[in-house]
Amino acid sequence: MRPTGIQASPNPTTSRRGAQSFFSDGAEPPPHGKSNNAGFSLAEVLVATAVLSVALVSLAQLFAIATRANTSSRSTTLAAVLAEQKMEHLRSLTWGFDTIGLPFSDFSTDVSVVPETPTGGTGLSPSPAGTLSQNTAGFVDYLDPFGRWVGTGTLPPPGTAYIRRWSVEPLPTNPNNTLILQVLVTRNRNRGSADDGPVSRLPDEARLVSIKTRKSI
Repeated sequence: MRPTGIQASPNPTTSRRGAQSFFSDGAEPPPHGKSNNAGFSLAEVLVATAVLSVALVSLAQLFAIATRANTSSRSTTLAAVLAEQKMEHLRSLTWGFDTIGLPFSDFSTDVSVVPETPTGGTGLSPSPAGTLSQNTAGFVDYLDPFGRWVGTGTLPPPGTAYIRRWSVEPLPTNPNNTLILQVLVTRNRNRGSADDGPVSRLPDEARLVSIKTRKSI
C-alpha cells in the first residue's frame, strides 16, 4: 500500500508529449520575454512618415511643372494662330499689276480693326521703323485671352492679353515689286531688352515672316 501524503511524480515522457501536442500545429513557442503581438515602433512610424512626405512633395512639384508646361504650350499655340491670321490678312491685300501692266497696290485698307475696312488704314504701305518693337498706330491691334479683338492704337485697352504687331518693308533688291511681311504676337507684358535693337521672340510668343511679290490681277 502506497503511503498517504506522497504524490507520484509526473512522468517526464508524458509531459514532453503534452508539450509536443500543444505545439503540434507547427507554431514555435515564443522566445522568453517576447510577445507575438509586437507592433511598429515609434522610429519606424517616423521614418515611414518622412518617406511619404518626400514623395508627396515631389509629386506636387511635378504637378506644378506639368501645369506650367501646359499653360505655356497653350499660349504659344494661340499666339501662332493669331500671327497666322494677321499674316493671311496682309497677304490677301491687293499687290499686283492691272490689266495694262501698271502697279496696283492697296494702301488704304485698315487691317488693325475687326472687321477690316477698305479705307482709313495703311494697307501695304511701308511701315515706319520699329513697328515690331513698339505699338504703332495702323500696325498693331490687341486681343483678349481667347484671341478676340479688343482694340487698336498705341495703348493696350483693358482686357488685353496679346499684342499683335506687324511690319511691311520693301525688299531692298526689288523695292517696287516685293515686300517683306512680318507679324509678331506677344503677351501683354514688359519684354525688356527683347524690344531693343533686332526684335527677338520670347517664350509663349510667335513671329512669322513672309514675302509678297506683285502678280497680275
